[in-house]
Amino acid sequence: MSKEAEVDAVMHDPLADGFPHSREGRVLFWLAVAFSVWQIAFAAHVISPSSQIARAVHVGFLLALGFPLLSIAKGFGPLGRTFAYLLAAGGVAVAAYQWIEYTPLLLRAGDPNTLDLVMGVLLLITVFTAAWMLMGPALPIIAGTFFLYAMFGQYLPSPLNHRGYAFEQVIEQMSYGTEGIYGIPTYVSATYIFLFILFGAFLEKAGMIKLFTDVSLGMVGHKMGGAAKVSVLSSGLMGTISGSGVANVVTTGQFTIPLMKSFGYRPAFAGGVEATASMGGQIMPPVMGAVAFIMAETLGVDYVEVVKAALIPAILYFAGAFWMVHLEAGKRNLRGLAKSELPSPRKALKESWYLLLPLAVLVFLLFSGYTPLFAGTVGLSLTGLLILGGSVALGLPNTVIRSIFWIILALVAAAFFEVGIWAVLAALAVLVAINAFSKGGRETLAICRDSLADGARTALPVGIACALVGVIIGVMTLTGAATTFGQFIVGVGKSSLFLSLILTMITCIVLGMGIPTIPNYIITSSIAGPALLDLGVPLIVSHMFVFYFGILADLTPPVALACFAAAPIARESGLKISFEAIKVAAAGFVVPFMAVYTPALMLQDGGPLAGSIGYWPAVAYVVIKALLALSLWGVAVIGWLGRPLALWERALGMIAGFTLIAALPLTDEIGFALVALFAVTLWLRREKAAA
Repeated sequence: MSKEAEVDAVMHDPLADGFPHSREGRVLFWLAVAFSVWQIAFAAHVISPSSQIARAVHVGFLLALGFPLLSIAKGFGPLGRTFAYLLAAGGVAVAAYQWIEYTPLLLRAGDPNTLDLVMGVLLLITVFTAAWMLMGPALPIIAGTFFLYAMFGQYLPSPLNHRGYAFEQVIEQMSYGTEGIYGIPTYVSATYIFLFILFGAFLEKAGMIKLFTDVSLGMVGHKMGGAAKVSVLSSGLMGTISGSGVANVVTTGQFTIPLMKSFGYRPAFAGGVEATASMGGQIMPPVMGAVAFIMAETLGVDYVEVVKAALIPAILYFAGAFWMVHLEAGKRNLRGLAKSELPSPRKALKESWYLLLPLAVLVFLLFSGYTPLFAGTVGLSLTGLLILGGSVALGLPNTVIRSIFWIILALVAAAFFEVGIWAVLAALAVLVAINAFSKGGRETLAICRDSLADGARTALPVGIACALVGVIIGVMTLTGAATTFGQFIVGVGKSSLFLSLILTMITCIVLGMGIPTIPNYIITSSIAGPALLDLGVPLIVSHMFVFYFGILADLTPPVALACFAAAPIARESGLKISFEAIKVAAAGFVVPFMAVYTPALMLQDGGPLAGSIGYWPAVAYVVIKALLALSLWGVAVIGWLGRPLALWERALGMIAGFTLIAALPLTDEIGFALVALFAVTLWLRREKAAA
């Protein structure tokens, strides 16, 4: 990573540098390992604390690890470091108090004593401070505003006011039970999210990034605009295991952005392509971003239902990005790489095919109805068996013995479904013992250890954001604050659903300028989700609508976090990259609106079109319409389709694309007529040029 990229990564993620090389750093490193081991043991039911205790310990670990790491990363002096350690100790004290006093707290529910209130206030202070240090002031200010509303909202004019709540009631709502800080977001962070982050960390350490890059280069590197297509494909593949947009930018972007620039792509466009593709990882099944797990838990549906709703939009998103880079390459005559210089995708898969097994098993389990927690535990266990087993297999004398070894290991893994996690744990213990007695094995053990620590460090921003956003949910639950804004959206929607959607989109993008995708989704879905449901939008479609625009907020100016993360790698202004990213991400802006009018696009029932022509014909129809709209948008924005297009031709293409977004019969007829006119115009001009 270049020096500038390192500086930018730290600016957007203060923990990007990892653990310092000092005694203090080693202590924190092992604390992170302990954090991961605790979460794995909880997920595998080796330990079974109550849900409340598990959430409290999770937040306690986040604060105990986060404050010291942040104080080191930000270069605090002795006084600042001491204060950070005191806050970390406060976080641990609160978790211990929740554990020790678990039963008495249940008995005192509704009547907290003085020590309960002190610990509750201490929890609020530590969570707010950790979020401010890690993510800046935006999210803490928004959460603080909600907290003040709970305390003093009775003094506001109607309809903004509420009946008023005592200080004790507000603190108990925020700091105890499962409605505030320990609400659904923290539960999801402590279960699904942490496990899948660890899963991604293990696969990355095992070489998954190289596999994805080699396969992408071999498949599309020789095509026109191949360098940018490699970026789209590799970032999309990377998104299937990471689900983090900015993390994708600073990993795959180190390779893809310089590659695009070296083949003639403008720096701003190269950065925009990488940012767009990386953000798309959060909507790319099977392992989507953390929001997908929160959505499944919030809606009370299987995770596979969220994946099903995201499948076609994700394909359209990346197809749109592919089309944009293809047109840009054609406009600038940017050819691909020499095929002889590219890695063979077949060879890459032959050498590292086993890395895909955990992902394949994970997908199978998720689509077979198993919970994400079970699927993630199996996937992580299988990854550990493969990494440790691969190291042992290399030391075996011949192919026959290695084959027998892999068969035995496969049978042990299959025993998981019959006798539970203990069979896998026993196999892992044996493999660890064998690896400890060889140099290569010890290196493999070090990789696993580092993966545990890196996974815990990577989970800190997500976990702390989930904890703080619980304050917002707690206030909305206590006061019913979401109702006021929701009624406003419903009122607008009665005259125009489109205006309500625009209002919701703007809310998502404005909130996303200062806060991560997770709190953005939680806030806007709590407010706008029920309102859109009242307007006839299917529940999962309304939540996906909010989800999409929460993601796109990281691409839209003036903040555009993913674009600014790409800026030092591309050596270009983050703002310029943002404007290019908006062009490339056209599908992200178009598809959610189309899905509202025709839910079949997200494989959901409902919508007048499905009622009139049938479900699957409606799916096929709306997908074709979406592809046409995206194709026309790309042509209009880039201004090229086999030849440079005149301004009026681009305008005609854009108008035709926009008319296809809505699902009204009249607009469809106009849209298809304009598409035909556009095609005939191009054909006539080509014939004239040929003559």
